Amino acid sequence: MIETLLQAILEQLDQPKKDLEHNLRALLSETITKMDLVSQAELERQKTALNNANQQLTALETQLTALEALLAQTSATQTTSTQ
Repeated sequence: MIETLLQAILEQLDQPKKDLEHNLRALLSETITKMDLVSQAELERQKTALNNANQQLTALETQLTALEALLAQTSATQTTSTQ
């Protein structure tokens, strides 16, 4: 009888702990969801995409510089030949 009573008391004492743990987990999960965090894998994919875009931008800037130089040279040649 004492064992049964002791067991019942221990179960009653343990229930608030379980409730608190459940509520804290739910709150933590909700907070993390609101933070809109991304996984490490997604971060790596985004970094790779950004690096690729930067490489393409650098290549386009190089092409633009070459085309501007060619345009300036062509313009200078036409100006010289018309005089």
